[in-house]
Amino acid sequence: MRKWMSSAVTEPRVTRRRFLAATGFGAAGLVVGCAERSTTESTADAKTAAEPGVESTDLNAFIRIGNDDMVTVIVKHLDKGQGVTTGLPTIVAEELDADWSQMRTEFAPADAKRYANLLFGIQGTGGSTAIANSWMQLRTAAATARDLLLRAAAEQWQVPAGEVTIDAGRVQHAASGRESGFGALVSAAGQLTPIEKPTLKRPGDFKLIGTRQGRMDSDSKTDGSARFTIDITRPGMRYASVAHPPKFGATVAKVDDSAARAVEGVVDVAEIPRGVAVVADSFWTAKKARDLLVIEWDETKAEQRGTDQLMADFRALADADEAPVARKDGDVAAAFGAASRTIEHEFELPYLAHATMEPMDCVVELGEDRCDIWTGSQIQTLDQGAAAAATGLPPSSINIHTQFAGGSFGRRAVPDSDFVVEAIDIAKATEGAYPVKLIWTRENDMAAGRYRPIGIHRVRAAIDEAGRPSAWQHRIVTHSFMVGTPFESSSIVDGIDSSAVEGAANLPYTVDNIHVDLQLARVDVPVLWWRSVGHTHNGWVTEVMIDQLAHAAGEDPVAYRLGLLENHPRHRGVLELATAKADWSTPTPEGLFRGVAVHESFGSFVAQVAEVRVDDGRLKVERVVAAVDCGVAINPDVIAAQVEGAIGMGLGAFMREAVHLDDGVVREQNFHMYRPLRINEMPKVEVHIVASDEAPTGIGEPGLPPLAPAVTNAVFAATGQVITRLPLANQLSKA
Repeated sequence: MRKWMSSAVTEPRVTRRRFLAATGFGAAGLVVGCAERSTTESTADAKTAAEPGVESTDLNAFIRIGNDDMVTVIVKHLDKGQGVTTGLPTIVAEELDADWSQMRTEFAPADAKRYANLLFGIQGTGGSTAIANSWMQLRTAAATARDLLLRAAAEQWQVPAGEVTIDAGRVQHAASGRESGFGALVSAAGQLTPIEKPTLKRPGDFKLIGTRQGRMDSDSKTDGSARFTIDITRPGMRYASVAHPPKFGATVAKVDDSAARAVEGVVDVAEIPRGVAVVADSFWTAKKARDLLVIEWDETKAEQRGTDQLMADFRALADADEAPVARKDGDVAAAFGAASRTIEHEFELPYLAHATMEPMDCVVELGEDRCDIWTGSQIQTLDQGAAAAATGLPPSSINIHTQFAGGSFGRRAVPDSDFVVEAIDIAKATEGAYPVKLIWTRENDMAAGRYRPIGIHRVRAAIDEAGRPSAWQHRIVTHSFMVGTPFESSSIVDGIDSSAVEGAANLPYTVDNIHVDLQLARVDVPVLWWRSVGHTHNGWVTEVMIDQLAHAAGEDPVAYRLGLLENHPRHRGVLELATAKADWSTPTPEGLFRGVAVHESFGSFVAQVAEVRVDDGRLKVERVVAAVDCGVAINPDVIAAQVEGAIGMGLGAFMREAVHLDDGVVREQNFHMYRPLRINEMPKVEVHIVASDEAPTGIGEPGLPPLAPAVTNAVFAATGQVITRLPLANQLSKA
């Protein structure tokens, strides 16, 4: 059996939402400078292919126009279902005055100099930043391209440029009656020198932004022509399936692969750093043969603890006298001493799997002087750097062909590019003899790691005689996905991992005395950011506690929150909108109860009202009313879809999703044990968007954090029971 141990991967320091510019890859500025060559070849995989023979011109790094009038937007972000292949072209079409029917998209190559996320400094998608970081960049690129077309028309028609206009993709000169599509002008436009500061539209002149344009990928995803990694085939390609160790940190001690090799269609068996790979002429053959491997694992350095033991160890950390401080205002001890009443709860959160619809997969074609990778690359710069380290090739020889991804929720943005490097290791172990397509089974995906961290939260709060909170003490015990990575020194400062305390250290409510601290546990279970990251912990904990304070004060939960949000008008705005649309002040029908929550994450503000029924220990969430303030609403339909999806995902996690360890082995191996929300459990959802002229912010993640506390608070209203342990399953009292 062949063995291959990959090179150590040297990566830039990075956090979830803020990638440092000092990465060695360089940060990209506003790349709209010069026209590139005319070409009939795409530099990336077109999502809507141009007709054969069409010539096109790159007016800048983001906009290519063909002689057929079609406008291709080069999308630097991964589309994993969140809709950037609709949102980003909308920005371009608006400033270009193109017709929506002539727009198409293409994923950008891995090139951080041109396509860096301006908030990260390297090329990548995450933290709900795609629209936010592209907003001015694409507006400027499109306005520059528009100016080039106008000037090209003026020169050809010998008319003043100020008299030429564009409307719905047609360039016009009203006085002479001249008119043209983009295609007849683009070659000449490409020869002109772009202006440095083009004039941008005023928001009042927007025609597409703020309207419900149909998603650009709907047709291809409906008829099956959209390409995901799992659809990719290459000449001579072979399929790979990997056996990973059952315990994290275990390694291969001994392998008997004789039965696997005897399966017809098996091409090779290779030991790689993360397990043993079987390569065959089909996925099913590779998987079937993989299951015949007899592997002896060395578990001497493996994580042996089960979930119960981990939680007990976390509680011991919570008992410590001191911990690194994330926020300290006033004198908490004195405030508790003078308090009228004190409320205290301990909250427990489980590991959660990302459980994307498309499991991790990657196609690698390895040559002597280049490596081509097809995958749903979420952070192209990291994947490119990891591939370069693993192959020994320079990053410029690593060509990443980004595909649509069937979900991510953070899973495809991995600091060590785990599944990409795994596919490269297999290609190297088989000496690059053929392209390798690695497909993880659902069991691989569930059991091979990268979960939302578990956590214990202890919150103690006091109210004064007027019922207002006078003290707030919040201890968080969790473990960090940055520990043990090259990013640790930049993302964890003085013992505080910012992603672990977000949504807690910046509590918006007016409390004079606040103390928030953090204990980071050492656990050898690989964890990663999960949709909305630390906000999924802290949004639930803080909003349930605020509700408990309102109850202790004898006040309405909405009025109580509004009274503590004097300095946070955008929190107040969504809270007032959501509760108005939910008829909060109107009594509910018998048996129906409401709960509310409001939370800010990734620059956006979301409030939700949940309406529930509890019958003999069974919970039914009937309706969720959400209000969103995410700045300028590029496409209200995409925004609503993201909030609806976040509510569904959040409710599944609230109801029953959890990953448990039994002596270090993952219990939940597939969806029969890890059950997301079913369609019959999805509540009616209403999404209302606050009109805003603020710059757009994120929407992929902010809809999730308020869901769990809103439902928890509704359950309390219905039963008087405070849910402090997730998931809910089997906790409600029966009549």
